[in-house]
Amino acid sequence: MLVWIIFIISVVTFLAVDLGIFNRNPHVINNKEAALWTSIWVFTALLFTLAIYWIYKSGYINNTDQLTPTEASLKYLTGYLIELSLSIDNIFVIAVIFTSFNIPQKYQHRVLFWGILGAIVFRAFMIFFGIILIRKFDWMIYVFGGFLIYTAIKMASKKEDGFNPRSSFVYKNIRKYVPITTHIEGQKFFVKRKHIKAITPLFMALVIIEFTDILFAMDSIPAILAITSDSFLVFTSNIMAILGLRSMYFFLSNLLKKFVYLKYSLIVILTFVGIKLILSHYVQFKEWMSLSVIGISLTGGILASMFFKEKSNPAL
Repeated sequence: MLVWIIFIISVVTFLAVDLGIFNRNPHVINNKEAALWTSIWVFTALLFTLAIYWIYKSGYINNTDQLTPTEASLKYLTGYLIELSLSIDNIFVIAVIFTSFNIPQKYQHRVLFWGILGAIVFRAFMIFFGIILIRKFDWMIYVFGGFLIYTAIKMASKKEDGFNPRSSFVYKNIRKYVPITTHIEGQKFFVKRKHIKAITPLFMALVIIEFTDILFAMDSIPAILAITSDSFLVFTSNIMAILGLRSMYFFLSNLLKKFVYLKYSLIVILTFVGIKLILSHYVQFKEWMSLSVIGISLTGGILASMFFKEKSNPAL
C-alpha cells in the first residue's frame, strides 16, 4: 500500500508543479518546449522500469502473480509501450476537438491538464473492475481478446469520414440543458450571462476529450490486461503513458499528419494483443516477442509513411 501512496503522491506533485510553476501563465507551447517535455516524460517512464525492478525485488508490493523482478520490469515496459502506441489515435481526435471549438493554442495545455486528471480517475476505476472481472471470470479474457480483434478489424475497414465534436451525442445533450457561449472567455470554463451560468467552448472541449478518453480506454485497458493482470503494473504503465500525452500532443499533432500508415501499426498491435489474450491459457508469449511486435509495427508504419509519402498524400 505504501508504494501505491508514494506513486500517486508523486504523480499529483508532478502535475501540480507542471500547472503551478511551468505553465502558470497561458502561452503557446512551441516545438522545442514540447520536444523537451516529451523527452523528459518518456525518459522518466523508461527510468521507472528500474524502480519496478527494485520494488518487486524488495518485496514492497503485493506480488499476486508471483513475478520475478525481471518479468515485472519487462511487463511494465511492454504495457507502457502499448499504451503509448494506442494514444496516437487519441492525439488525432484531440486535435480535431480543439480545431472544432477554435481553442487557441495557448489555452490548450489547461484543457489537457484537467483532461489528464479526469483520465487518471476514470482509468483507475476501469483497471480495478477489469482486473476483478478477469480474475473472477476466466472467460472474460476471451471477451476482451475478441473485442480487441474486433476493434482492429473495425479500424482497418473504417472510412476517413472525419469526426465532428459538435455533432456528437455528448455535445447535443449538454446543449439542451446548459447554455454554451460562442466565444472563448480567456481561461474560464464557466461565465455568467444575465445571472445565468453558461459554459465556454473551453469546458465543452474538456468534456468531449474526457468522453473520448473513456472510449479509447475500452481498447487500451484490455490491451494492457493481455500483458499482465498485476494491478500495480497495469496502473503505473497506464498513468505514465497518460502523463506524457500532453507534451506529446503538442510535439506530434502536426507531424502525425505525415505518418498516414501508423494506423496499420495500431491494427497489428491490437490484433496481436487480442490473439495473445485469447491464447493466454494455452500459449505463453515471451515478453521479448511482445516488445518486438510493438517495435517492428511502429517502425514499419513510420518508414512506410516516409517512403510512400507522396503516394499516400500528394499534398504533403
